[in-house]
Amino acid sequence: MAFQGMKYEDELKNNPDLKEEDMQMLRDWYKKQPHLPKITDSELVLFLHSNYYRMEPTKTTIDAYYTVRSHVPEFFSNRDPLGSKELRKSFQTITIQVLETKTPEGYAVLYGRLIDTDPSNYVYNDAMKFLSMVLDLWLYKEGTTQGHIILFDMKNVVFGHAARLNPMGLKKYLFYLQEALPVRLKGFHFMNITSVMDVILNMMKPFMKKELLDMLHTHTTLDTVAKFLPVDILPNEAGGKAGPLMQLHEKSVKMLEDNRDWFLEEEQTRRVNESLRAGKGKTATDLFGVEGTFKKLDID
Repeated sequence: MAFQGMKYEDELKNNPDLKEEDMQMLRDWYKKQPHLPKITDSELVLFLHSNYYRMEPTKTTIDAYYTVRSHVPEFFSNRDPLGSKELRKSFQTITIQVLETKTPEGYAVLYGRLIDTDPSNYVYNDAMKFLSMVLDLWLYKEGTTQGHIILFDMKNVVFGHAARLNPMGLKKYLFYLQEALPVRLKGFHFMNITSVMDVILNMMKPFMKKELLDMLHTHTTLDTVAKFLPVDILPNEAGGKAGPLMQLHEKSVKMLEDNRDWFLEEEQTRRVNESLRAGKGKTATDLFGVEGTFKKLDID
């Protein structure tokens, strides 16, 4: 069933640092940005909270969020969880789920892993689309939280999967993650890694800021994962006790399906109008550079 989003009144109760005068300043600012879509108070809270209530970084994040979503259709358009053939295939290839139990610090954990190990079925853009949908819906439903951890389980990832990644696709998602996503990211983890991880990290690292690199951790065993989060909250197949992976996966997909109308509306109404932007409108090239012009990057 579709659900209600987090209410602004509840956010005020949950966040003693959230001040109505800051919100008013933000509302006044955003009303003077004709290129931005309508933004609810609950959404403004997410941006303010994720920037620890600092006003200028919050404005930058808001603009980046809607701008990236408008200029990266490969992640943010055709998001019909029932009607998109590509998404349906992605749902059979990978699982993306927010684990049901948070860490003791109150951090939500987003967990992803392959369920179909054939590299030819893995499509990076569709995987990122799936990931974004799960996160979007979660943020809409839950509102602010103490922090988020992203945990990718690399079990069965092979060189054939790495070959399906490209620098521009990684650059776009990492830009979105670091500059636009309204969460307090607390950890970026890869578990069950093998030598293929070196190849993937070499592609990612040029686009990662120091803050993200500092919270990046790779794990070959559960022992080191356990230093950051209780292993029990993971699906059974990952060494936890949260339940069978496919059962949790089906629940995650069903949540997207049940909220199909929300995704369709989001795509129609939550994008920037570059023709109304003060000064010159932005393009994907302004954000990410030209496709195919990556210089050879020296990586230590």
